[in-house]
Amino acid sequence: MARKAKRDLTVDEQLARGPLDLPFLMLVLFLLGIGLVMLFSASYYTAFRDSKPPVSNNPYYYIIRQAAFAAAGLGGMYAASRFDYGYLRLLSPFFLGISIVLLVLIYTPLGVEINGVTRWLNLFLVAGPTFQPSEIAKVTVVLYFSSRLALRDKEHKRRFTKRTRWGRTMNFFEKIGFLELVPYGVTLVAVLGLIIFEPHVSGAMLVTVGAAAVLFVSGISLWWFTGLGGAAAGLLFILYHTVGYVHRKITIWLDPWSVDPQGGGYQFRQGIYSIASGGLLGRGLGNSNQKYGFVPEPENDMIFSIVVEELGLVGACLILLLFALLILRGYWIALHARDKFGMLTAVGIITLLAAQVFLNVGVITGLIPNTGISLPFFSYGGTALVIQLGEMGIILSISRQIPAPRKD
Repeated sequence: MARKAKRDLTVDEQLARGPLDLPFLMLVLFLLGIGLVMLFSASYYTAFRDSKPPVSNNPYYYIIRQAAFAAAGLGGMYAASRFDYGYLRLLSPFFLGISIVLLVLIYTPLGVEINGVTRWLNLFLVAGPTFQPSEIAKVTVVLYFSSRLALRDKEHKRRFTKRTRWGRTMNFFEKIGFLELVPYGVTLVAVLGLIIFEPHVSGAMLVTVGAAAVLFVSGISLWWFTGLGGAAAGLLFILYHTVGYVHRKITIWLDPWSVDPQGGGYQFRQGIYSIASGGLLGRGLGNSNQKYGFVPEPENDMIFSIVVEELGLVGACLILLLFALLILRGYWIALHARDKFGMLTAVGIITLLAAQVFLNVGVITGLIPNTGISLPFFSYGGTALVIQLGEMGIILSISRQIPAPRKD
């Protein structure tokens, strides 16, 4: 008697039974664990000497808060991994709308100014938690673009009458793909405009990278990326000559030793001293000298310089190797996703992660100008950590639904 053919698992059954991608999960947990240890080492003295509320000389202030955010993020990652990511395609316009509203609220009394820039939001108008809406906008733009571009192959090209000049012009624009890009361009300009004028050029850069990755993988013509890349270079040139914030950063990057020793180049120089003193094997965990009031806010953007000083070149390379393996595994999951939406979403999220790692390490080593971008899983910041772990949960949800290979 012939055996009854096995049916394919439903989406709900795949989510319930797994298996999620174990290598990806373990890499995330390894990096998170190492990041918490290094944050504690980098922030201990800073918190101890800070007498202002809410720190109040508590050396455990940063690590306790970061550990709490990590626990919340892990809960979010688990929930996202059990959630059918297909629903995100329907919810993405709603999420994008919320992120735009939050960006607009920054320009109201709800916006919080820190170190001369207004990038944070406090919805309670009292002393309490703040967050960066740009962190939310990064992932919502990726989800929205992925949801629309997943249906790109099913869309029919529009035809206009050839009897009028307007119709012929529109047919030309349709042929070169301009009309297809209009809704994406309008969305991107709206989001980037709100972020750039905070000012937060580095945040706008990350939003652009995530959106460009999704557009590129979906099959948009390479010529558009060449043209838009040239336009971006031109915009940067204009910003350099018109926006003092951008001009100052690039000037310091070109020659950090020519400016005031206690001015703009101080942070970079102290970071370089920290890296140089680490040597091959480092000074030992907890034994950094530069974190004792030399590197400004070592628990934030400059934490990688403390990592190199304490763990040395070998330790830093091992951490970068873990990041590289995580990124490659993320792209592997994208290649094996069950549908185009999952593939595009995974590519966008992993490209965001890769860009953040590259830009942060590039700043520390002097490869690129200071961007103010944190190192994922390492730098202090509750909003960023929770959202990063939530993004990893989305990748794990995609991995749960990778079609199992058929056995003949």
